[in-house]
Amino acid sequence: MKVVVGASSFAASSDKAINLLRDKGIEVVKNPFGRRLNIQETIEHLQGADGLLAGLETLNEEVLSQAPQLKAIARIGIGTDNVDFEAAKRHGIKVSNTPDAPTAAVAEMALAALLTIAHEIIPCNEDVHNKVWKKRIGFSLIGLNVLFVGYGRIGRRFAEHLKALGSNIIVYDPFQPEISEPDLKTALAKADVVTIHASGRDEILSAETFEMMKDGVVILNCARGTLINEDALYEGLKSGKVAGFWGDVFWQEPYEGKLLECKNAVLTPHISTYNSLCRESMETEAVMNLLEDLGCVD
Repeated sequence: MKVVVGASSFAASSDKAINLLRDKGIEVVKNPFGRRLNIQETIEHLQGADGLLAGLETLNEEVLSQAPQLKAIARIGIGTDNVDFEAAKRHGIKVSNTPDAPTAAVAEMALAALLTIAHEIIPCNEDVHNKVWKKRIGFSLIGLNVLFVGYGRIGRRFAEHLKALGSNIIVYDPFQPEISEPDLKTALAKADVVTIHASGRDEILSAETFEMMKDGVVILNCARGTLINEDALYEGLKSGKVAGFWGDVFWQEPYEGKLLECKNAVLTPHISTYNSLCRESMETEAVMNLLEDLGCVD
């Protein structure tokens, strides 16, 4: 049996997951490029594969129709919008993901990003390296009104951290009306910080919704780049309407867009799950899902 890996950094920090496969006598072929595969590369990589440990490569009808031996896809991570579930069903391919393992790591990263912006750590660091001794005044998380757009596992964990630090939590999540603000406009008007934890790819923060926000708002996004209008965010950062932004997800990755011009944008290369404990947990959970779907669990 053969398993191929689409995720670019599989087993980079731990051999636990890959050894689970090797102990079963399964051939494992890693991503040969160390980056996200394009469609043609994915098709070639899948030849002869029974299982795929997937990253964010496109897995649509074009790809899956040319992988006749493929029986199971195990996504290493939460999001599965790169997978055409209807196509997978047509071709008899089982699909799984790892919704629990990333929760703590992504929530920690969001907190770190907010604290970095609040205390102006990056510009202060640059000042000192440039031999400029300048004392900047940031803002406290105590009493801060933080709006969560989407309130799933990661959002709730991040909110727990913020509550412990004295922030006020506001929720907008149409799937949880019992705790949600009635509409996004009402919620945005109250928020000092907007943090995005919604699923899907449809734009939520449009050019129109930016007008509803407070001046000097901070925006955090570790969900999907397409949930925010890039042009409106850029204009907001340039005008000061948006005081600070952290993004770990982008409209295209690697990202080379206009936000690179904005000093008040903290940009990280999709690394919220990249700590050793989280990667090992995600990879192990994905491998166990794959083994089960391939009928290799005793």
